Amino acid sequence: MSNKSRTALAVAGLSLGTALNPLNSSMIAVALVVLRADFGLDVAAVTWVVTSFYLASAAGQPVMGRLADRFGPRRMFMLGMALVAITCALAPLAPNFALLCVARAVMALGTATAYPSAVVMVGELAHQAKVDTARPLGRLQMANTSAAAVGPVVGGLLVGFAGWQWLFLINVPLALAALLIVRKAAPPDKVREHGSVAELVRDSDVPGIAGFIGALLLVMMAALNVAPDYRWLMLAAGTVLAALFAWRELRFAKPFLDLRLLGRNRPLMLVYLAFAVFSSVYYFVFFGLPQLLQEAGGYDPGVVGLLMLPLAGMSVIATPWAVSAMGRFGVRRVLLAGVVLLTVVAALMWLLTGTLAIPLVVVLTALMGVPYGTVSIASNQGMFVSTRPQDRGVAAGIYQTCRYVGAITATVMIGVFAAGGVHQESWMRMVLAMVVLCAVTFGISVFWRQQKA
Repeated sequence: MSNKSRTALAVAGLSLGTALNPLNSSMIAVALVVLRADFGLDVAAVTWVVTSFYLASAAGQPVMGRLADRFGPRRMFMLGMALVAITCALAPLAPNFALLCVARAVMALGTATAYPSAVVMVGELAHQAKVDTARPLGRLQMANTSAAAVGPVVGGLLVGFAGWQWLFLINVPLALAALLIVRKAAPPDKVREHGSVAELVRDSDVPGIAGFIGALLLVMMAALNVAPDYRWLMLAAGTVLAALFAWRELRFAKPFLDLRLLGRNRPLMLVYLAFAVFSSVYYFVFFGLPQLLQEAGGYDPGVVGLLMLPLAGMSVIATPWAVSAMGRFGVRRVLLAGVVLLTVVAALMWLLTGTLAIPLVVVLTALMGVPYGTVSIASNQGMFVSTRPQDRGVAAGIYQTCRYVGAITATVMIGVFAAGGVHQESWMRMVLAMVVLCAVTFGISVFWRQQKA
């Protein structure tokens, strides 16, 4: 196999592996109504099948990025894919909703290895192919964008014709294929650190991870009013725990979430903030719209999945255009243009409060695909150029954590705004929140500047 062919095959395998996380985060969107019926849940309760996945991903990505930097990205990628295959083969046997959420969390940890490992390998692969890093990064982003966008389509078909169990089973052959391709084509890991299991545990910042997850859980439970008598106590405890988490991370030698990296790198911090807020806008649509179409519109899950398909097509088209535009106009201009378009499309979502006619839904989902593909790849490239090569594994992990924080924020706000069900009145409140978040994203993005070499 020629060097060029091997590089292309490696990027394909990495793309497949990185696609599993967004694919599984989005396939579940059209299954929420079915899971509510099967397990007797309300809107707030069923969101835990989503948030368990994102909490595990948010905690796992920085850790996996650091492990990829330390022990080798190829090795970590393959271990993650093996964990996904095993977990997804066993998950359909879960006897209750709680264990289903646990399976989703374990699966998320496996998929969390893929993106930071791929970003670490991108530099070597781009050097082998003698191309700019934006090209393999663009392919990874296209895979992520496409997977997230086609997820509702695939999920709708699987749930409609085979049952929600196949949302797990479909991952088994995909994860094994990604593992075998990367094992065959990806460059071997360079000599990296070695150490005992005890040293690994000591350096993994378990208290920091626990503090991060605990603070998010407490704030989420307070927002969703899980225990009305303790709502304000949980909010206060979550705030205190978040402060203690930040204090520890700033003082720990090898923190789970490297806040010092953000403190000394203002462009990177701005990319993270903008991407987190942007993600909350996007996931408002991604998780809110399918429920609106099923509950208020009465559409079948399979139909809802197909109605989300235009988002996939337009995001795939927008991503290579954005890569080309960044080469001509720069990352910042493309990022700002994408956020402006996102604001316009979010405002147009208000039209769904009057009618849920299929032509209107198709147009709006197609329009949403353009800013999603554009802002995602511009933010991705902004992260890459704002980070030193030796920090890119950790930086990529934190970048994905920002995506999950945005997604968790969106699911919590959906639970708050739609406590009585997702209908057109609650959708109006969501649209208003999306427009406000778009304005915040634009305000943050204006201040970002690419660092001079």
